Amino acid sequence: MIKIMHRLINNTGKYKGRIRASYITAFLKGLMMKAPLVLCFFCISWFMQGVMDKTKCIILGVAVLLSVILQALFEHLSNVLQSAAGYMVFADMRLRLGDHLRKLPMGYFTEGNMGKISSVLATDMVFIEENCMGVLSELVTFIISQGLMTVMMFVMDIRLGLLSVLIVMAFIIVGNLMLKTSDKHSVIKQEASESLTEEVLDFAEGIGIIKSYNMLGENSKRLTDEFEKSCRSSIDFEAAYTPWSRALYLTFGIGTALVLAMCAYLFNAGAISDVYMVGMALFLFDMFVSIKSYYSQMARLTVTNASLDRIEEVFAAEELKDEGRKELGSISDAGSAPAEIMYDNVSFAYTDKDVLKNVSFEVKQGEMTALVGPSGGGKSTIASLLARFWDVKSGRILVRGEDIRDVSLGSLMDNISMVFQRVYLFQDSVYNNIAIGRPDATREEVEEAAKKARCYDFIMKLPEGFDTVIGEGGASLSGGEKQRISIARCILKNAPIVILDEATSSVDADNERAIQEAISELCKEKTLLVIAHRLKTIKDADQILVVSDGKIVERGDHKVLMDMNGEYAHMVDLQAS
Repeated sequence: MIKIMHRLINNTGKYKGRIRASYITAFLKGLMMKAPLVLCFFCISWFMQGVMDKTKCIILGVAVLLSVILQALFEHLSNVLQSAAGYMVFADMRLRLGDHLRKLPMGYFTEGNMGKISSVLATDMVFIEENCMGVLSELVTFIISQGLMTVMMFVMDIRLGLLSVLIVMAFIIVGNLMLKTSDKHSVIKQEASESLTEEVLDFAEGIGIIKSYNMLGENSKRLTDEFEKSCRSSIDFEAAYTPWSRALYLTFGIGTALVLAMCAYLFNAGAISDVYMVGMALFLFDMFVSIKSYYSQMARLTVTNASLDRIEEVFAAEELKDEGRKELGSISDAGSAPAEIMYDNVSFAYTDKDVLKNVSFEVKQGEMTALVGPSGGGKSTIASLLARFWDVKSGRILVRGEDIRDVSLGSLMDNISMVFQRVYLFQDSVYNNIAIGRPDATREEVEEAAKKARCYDFIMKLPEGFDTVIGEGGASLSGGEKQRISIARCILKNAPIVILDEATSSVDADNERAIQEAISELCKEKTLLVIAHRLKTIKDADQILVVSDGKIVERGDHKVLMDMNGEYAHMVDLQAS
């Protein structure tokens, strides 16, 4: 238990001092809670001794009132120092997690970790924030209070002290056995929660496909099974924990009865006075409340321990190294660099699967290079490596003669715009979704970018124009409208290098012409790396690379490749037919 508490406190960072300061206020609050009992003891003692008078009654009344006021004050201070700090700790942790996720390679998000990330954010952090941060100081107070109670027993009689020590040891034995059981089942419970989150996300993301293929029964069963699994793990947790919880209460009851019996024996033997016997009767049921309350928090702390494991696992994921100190100069400063972009014997693998094998090519400034070939051949990977979504396994990628690993990620991304088939828009205004491209742009510049992207007219027809808030993912817009807004972002950014995953391949004919015009505006005087699906759109490319099985199998312009009568010519013939 203490180890878990220490681990949790170590995760509070700069707020550690505030948390520890709250131990004092929580302890003082605990003393004030016990003060009325102490005053009651004095009151009964004075009555039994026949010395009670008006002055003593007034003193006792004022003391009780003062203890209540001080209890409320220390409670407030404890909340300010501890509970408020807990919310700030996890606010900072969420920001750190967001920054950490931003630096992770894309592979982390495609390897089944979305459920883990969602569960950490929505379950683990929330659980610790709401259930544990507010009780840390009380747990420390319980330890101190139990120590003071045991010392008090030794002061009254050494036999009472020894008996108290034996009972505390019995609590510790039961508590440690409870800890082992709870710790084991907490891990299973949190893993089931993660698995459920993953299944819910998959179900929600694929609901369109599930409905269209009438797979609701099959997929609903999978989701139901995950709910049942989560339910069973929670019930198993409670079933394993409950016997030890009962044992804890049984230890409390037996321990209290033994102390009462010892006090009665000592009173009959004349070892303690009647006043102390009355005092024991008042304090008897508080004697082991502290250690019982301490171990009653076991379930919370073991779930917290499992949650911390999962949080730290996400933070432990290796980030893409951003150790580059160089800045990419402007195009005019490129000097004698042989090409705007150069791939030099680039190889790459997802885990153990080789995807690219010794890929080499150059893209000159202002030229267009198209990547074509069968699905899974490596086209998207080539483009993603340029933006450092992953790092190459071997070889290097140069931009204006600089290895992109030696260039800061910020500088690299300032020079690249990307347009993908699958567009994501944030649940925000249309204006802010476009302004992401360049946050310091004026409203006039944003509107001009929208006009060039051929989306100004439909934006102005929206209820609030540019200030219309669109649904998450752009759910309230058509695919073509979302695509044009994403192109407006890139036009506003005005980066010299554009990566284009042909944006018209999955839109209707009505939108295709508008999107092609928008792309033409985006690509003026830019260096282009295009992943082509419709071969008619890249006939005028300066260079066409046919990528298959992770290798460039053909290269040249359209005429050269058609004359070769190889794989490219075969693809053109297939699309023509």
